[in-house]
Amino acid sequence: MPLTHQQITATLRAAGCVFAEDEAAILLEAGSDDLEALVARRVAGQPLEVVVGWAQFCGLRIEIDPGVFVPRRRTELLVREAARLAPRTTEPVVVLDLCCGSGALGVALAHELGSVELYAADVEPAAVRCARRNVGAVGGQVFEGDLDQPLPASLRGWVQLLVANVPYVPTDAIGLMPPEARLHEPRVTLDGGPDGLDVLRRVAAAAPRWLAPGGHLLVESSEAQVPPAVAAFTAAGLVARVVVDDDTEATVVVGTLP
Repeated sequence: MPLTHQQITATLRAAGCVFAEDEAAILLEAGSDDLEALVARRVAGQPLEVVVGWAQFCGLRIEIDPGVFVPRRRTELLVREAARLAPRTTEPVVVLDLCCGSGALGVALAHELGSVELYAADVEPAAVRCARRNVGAVGGQVFEGDLDQPLPASLRGWVQLLVANVPYVPTDAIGLMPPEARLHEPRVTLDGGPDGLDVLRRVAAAAPRWLAPGGHLLVESSEAQVPPAVAAFTAAGLVARVVVDDDTEATVVVGTLP
């Protein structure tokens, strides 16, 4: 007899899943003949998004593979702010998604803006394979390599929106993260170095090479990291400001190239 919603909810709740009822409904929808196996994987600690193969982000279903960073709801603030800053033009907006993971940010912007020229890059081969499906579905290109290293030189000076969900967890804090993140997501997607800002500083320093005049860089950080993050943006020649959403505890640092 197939598992019921009530049975799955009880099993997930016993395993410590906070949103057991909601997760049970998602697993039922995805389950078909493999429902018991899917529930077992979730109970074993795999992220729900990896178990079912997709994440809900900005109202979209983004494909997620094992070993790929799962986009968080708080990062939707970054997408909303980027969309608000997009130039109002009949031409496609040039968008670059660095540290792209699944490609969720760039794909969400493509849907939000309607017409984009989308480029993305990530250092993780698994992420690049996943992003090529998501980003390719909206006509974008994905490159494999360290930050901006693999990007075509012809893109320099043309990017209007550069979004980067960089790793920003301090190294010493990785062990305090939930098991589904620290055990099932690549460390390179989480670890931001001693103060969490190593990659953010590199992205800020690289951004002026790629941004068009008046273009914007948007990066997520924690509230405590705002002062040094703003200092990194300013040192790179960007005019910085900060956007906060208290409901989702999201913080985004925005830098504009004069």
